[in-house]
Amino acid sequence: MQLTPELLRFVLSGGAAAAANFLSRIVFSQVMPYSPAIILAYGVGMLTAYLLMRRFVFERSGRSTRDEAGRFILVNAVAAAQVWAISMLLARWLLPALGWTWQAETLAHMVGVASTVLTSYAMHKAFTFRRRNDG
Repeated sequence: MQLTPELLRFVLSGGAAAAANFLSRIVFSQVMPYSPAIILAYGVGMLTAYLLMRRFVFERSGRSTRDEAGRFILVNAVAAAQVWAISMLLARWLLPALGWTWQAETLAHMVGVASTVLTSYAMHKAFTFRRRNDG
């Protein structure tokens, strides 16, 4: 995959959304367990991402906002499962097995969120924001 201006805008917008996700998870973790905090924080990040991607990254698809948002949610449901699985695997199994205890949940969540960058870009370009007349 080549670094294009669109991919760079995606990474920057995704970084802002990831920050919203990450910071809101820290807040949610103050009032609930880690696992549901990951899921709620993902929703915050997803809303941020949709607004930024639609405005700054992809050209208008010609689809209704409802159709586009539905596609965005579908792609992000797959990504949310990926973030949750990687975060839980690292925080509950791999990092403890390695003896890593300092901020293990934070590190695990960061890796989980970062793991979706290229797969999400490809799916959003090919499915969510694909121009209506492109097939």
